[in-house]
Amino acid sequence: MIDAYEDPGTPDSRGGWAYLAWLVRCQPWRALAGAVLASVWMVLMAVAPYLLSKAVDDGLEPGDTAALAGWTAALFAVGAFNAWVSIMRHRTMTRVRMDGYFRTTKVVVGHTLRLGAALPRQVGAAEVVTIGVSDVHTIAGALTVIGPGVGSVVVYVFVAGLLLSVSPLLAAVVLLGMPVVAVLVGPLMSRLQGTETEYRERQGVLTARIGDLAGGLRVLNGLGGKELFAASFDRDSQRLRAQGYRVGAVTSWMQALGVGLPTLFLAVVTWLAARLAAQGDMTVGELVSVYGYVAVLIGPVAFLVDMGYQLSRGVVAARRVVRLLRLVPAPDTDTDAGSGVADAPVEPSALHDPVSGVRVAPGRLTALVGARHTEVTAVVDRLGRYGPTDATWGGVRLDAVPLDQVRERILVADNEADLFAGSLREVVGGRRAPSPADVGRAVRAAAADDIVKGLPEGLESPVTAQGRSLSGGQRQRVRLVRALLADPGTLLAVEPTSALDAHTEAAVAQRLRAARTGRTTVVTTTSPLLLAQADTVHYLVDGKVTATGRHHDLLEREPGYRSLVARDTDDTDDTDGLGPDPEPDPVDDAGGDKGTDSDSDSDSDTGAGAGAGAEEVVR
Repeated sequence: MIDAYEDPGTPDSRGGWAYLAWLVRCQPWRALAGAVLASVWMVLMAVAPYLLSKAVDDGLEPGDTAALAGWTAALFAVGAFNAWVSIMRHRTMTRVRMDGYFRTTKVVVGHTLRLGAALPRQVGAAEVVTIGVSDVHTIAGALTVIGPGVGSVVVYVFVAGLLLSVSPLLAAVVLLGMPVVAVLVGPLMSRLQGTETEYRERQGVLTARIGDLAGGLRVLNGLGGKELFAASFDRDSQRLRAQGYRVGAVTSWMQALGVGLPTLFLAVVTWLAARLAAQGDMTVGELVSVYGYVAVLIGPVAFLVDMGYQLSRGVVAARRVVRLLRLVPAPDTDTDAGSGVADAPVEPSALHDPVSGVRVAPGRLTALVGARHTEVTAVVDRLGRYGPTDATWGGVRLDAVPLDQVRERILVADNEADLFAGSLREVVGGRRAPSPADVGRAVRAAAADDIVKGLPEGLESPVTAQGRSLSGGQRQRVRLVRALLADPGTLLAVEPTSALDAHTEAAVAQRLRAARTGRTTVVTTTSPLLLAQADTVHYLVDGKVTATGRHHDLLEREPGYRSLVARDTDDTDDTDGLGPDPEPDPVDDAGGDKGTDSDSDSDSDTGAGAGAGAEEVVR
């Protein structure tokens, strides 16, 4: 079985069947052993009726006790040996399935890591979850074709040969059973693949809805959208249930055939054998053996039908894995789009997006404002090189610069970026080991002092995956702490304060500007408190810059801008960047969150003594 640290190899991504074949090729000797052991196991089961017939004809019927004892002993020895073979077959096939399971898991996890931040831009989280939770199990189950599948074919031919020595008519009936199985099961396999594919697609959609529900139920409730979401979820659930019934209908027919066809064979062949015995063309022992042969075939025929069922589902699951594996990460360089490979500018340089007209001056705080969130984030994606881009960096095409240099100096901080489980210090530090002083300054700049003080062990307190133990606003500030600790030359922050109340937002705006002095910073926001701190504000309409200037200037001369960023008419003339005191008293520096974006009760600690300096908190 594959080791946890072993290279899983390069998967065959040409299709579902090719991927399943690759899993078999990765373990050829184990797969061969599974096929051989399964074949021996089933053949020895078919040998038992032969030995039983000999015991009847040579010992029981003529009254030969010695012959009866000898054949009985042989029957016992074969049975005992076959029990050991069965154990080894089961162990081997378990290893085959587990190897396929873990190898697929490693391939999927490794590829998602290679995709990196490009993953959520190419495939939904629900697709990855469905693959990791369900599809890998289905693929592993499909590998049963190696053992019982091959063994079933071998014993089928073996039994037909034994019957040929007894009666050519009976052998012909058994041999004709295989085409009958193919004719009946084949169309069902094709139909199952189609219904199963649609079912998996709908399952992925519903999984995505469940993820949205878990992450934003309180937000939906606060905005009055819970009923709308519940109605949409109910419709999707009904569609998935209906599709599940269709899958179940096909599956039930296949399982019914798996039980019914062997029983039909048993009835037909036993009836023919009984007639031959009554006519004197077959001995009593041969009649017993024929009954035993056909009874043994019940298992193999059922295995063959189940093999078709498992393969149909396995191919569907493998196609989903292959579809994920075909996604490619952002290329290191794009020589076709630009002028070849070029090094990043040595000095801090301007970023320019010709599509929108946004120009980011080095060493300054720039804000992007737009009515449509997707249009503004598209600009950030182009400036951060997350997808095709014509942006330039100091006059050099961004897609001509090696990707590692781009990632090292330009950081896109999404307000929905993942948070991994671990201590708070590990969550904000990432791969680095920042000093306590650096952590303290970043915590202070993000107004996250109250978070640290509110946790029982401070920075050493455990944080659950995705920060579920924190509120929405707390998670946002933790992400900002992490981005500030990375200290990139250029920081592109998407809505860094959208979940904060005005009091905390004012503190973050003031401290963010101070913390990033001399560094290039871009924020997307409609907050007047944050916009007032910006050196340059770009107002975008339909993804294009229509006005550029300081916040106060745009308020006076751009009605659209004013209506977009003014939170109410009384505040329009009071957005001078000061707002609430940016350096409030210790008791007031609580750093609360907007009520509609808080999805836990962890903000209840945000009023008590949170104003101590972050350096003291870290200590």
